[in-house]
Amino acid sequence: MNDAVSALDAGLNRRAFLKSAPLLAATLAAPVLPARAQTGGAVRWCATWGAAPAGPPPAASTQTFSGQTLRLVVRASIGGRQVRIRVSNEMGSTPLRIGHASIALRSSGAAINAASLRELRFGGVAAITIPAGAPALSDPVDLPLPNQADLAISLYLPGSAPATTLHNAALQTSYVSPAGDYTSTIALPVARTLGSWPFLTEVDVDAAVPCLVALGDSITDGQGSGANANNRWPDYLARRLQASLGAASNIGVVNRGISANLLLNDYSTALLAGHDTLERFDRDVLATAGVRYLIAFVGINDISYSPGSNPIPASELIAGYRQLIARAHARELSIIGATLPPFEGFVYFTPAREGARRAVNDWLRASGEFDGLLDTDLALRNPASPTRMLPAYDSGDHLHPNNAGYLAIANAVPLAPFVSSSIARGEELA
Repeated sequence: MNDAVSALDAGLNRRAFLKSAPLLAATLAAPVLPARAQTGGAVRWCATWGAAPAGPPPAASTQTFSGQTLRLVVRASIGGRQVRIRVSNEMGSTPLRIGHASIALRSSGAAINAASLRELRFGGVAAITIPAGAPALSDPVDLPLPNQADLAISLYLPGSAPATTLHNAALQTSYVSPAGDYTSTIALPVARTLGSWPFLTEVDVDAAVPCLVALGDSITDGQGSGANANNRWPDYLARRLQASLGAASNIGVVNRGISANLLLNDYSTALLAGHDTLERFDRDVLATAGVRYLIAFVGINDISYSPGSNPIPASELIAGYRQLIARAHARELSIIGATLPPFEGFVYFTPAREGARRAVNDWLRASGEFDGLLDTDLALRNPASPTRMLPAYDSGDHLHPNNAGYLAIANAVPLAPFVSSSIARGEELA
């Protein structure tokens, strides 16, 4: 194992993608995660893209589609030979009717590559009614899919379909047609655009490889990274794995961040922020196809939204983290914890909240209870003022990174755990 990590260290330093030798040395020095077997034997399906469903939104702001086609654009992390999708009505109170669905490689805008167009079916039929509170998986279809490909998933919604289940902050333009079934149309006629992902929560590929789920809040969701750029830190991480690990790099990366999400609490008036992380863990992590790794980067909102002079005790957050660890290990998942980022200057900063953040980070570094550590605080902070983010990484609000900051987070993820797992699977490093 030590020889393999040393070889990886040397190989990584030869690649232009990773330019900071000290940072790389720090990440490879992180504890090695145990190589855990997927419960139930070999993995057949692996998620290549995903988003965490939330909602319902307030009635006054709920979008309703009437006999229209949605063309939802997503970026795959890894490729495969077959694909399937997961559609969700889990936040809905009435049945969701899908009259027709398709998947294709996106060419540009709302247009698709004609040769790649595939009809999707559900249990062998074109239409499906999804009960309130339930998801649905499509049948698999053959579709050669390269790494980092843009996909267009088209859903025809006959009748009236309120978007009560959606991922709100997509940072990706998707499209709504005029009335009609345009699922097989190459250039979708566009009535309007969307900045959210209604109903769609996962795309899987037929590949016997593991999946990594990034679980978190707006920093994982990518706030501050810009639209249509795929520069969230999990996006950078997917590209880093593929550039750096050779045969070990075939790992799906799924982003289950939700802006404003908390570890321990949720709010009935803000359901687009999602149910708390402990509540949504089974749906957003354990139900993800092929999941074997988890990065949990959550907790700063619990501190920020608690009383400024008497914030939530670190002990409560630590108890929540221990639940994440126990539930992940119960399903043979390896879990990496993440320190909470510096936030002095942010609108919710107070000295007392900073004390809670520091206490949480001290425990994360010292306890060794997670299988590995992503030290986002160290990666982002200003050495001259450690309670503040480095200005070069700050999107402007002093909490959310810009693209350079998100790249710094991705570069701080320890790679040794994935090397350990690949060796256990009998793979060789490139």
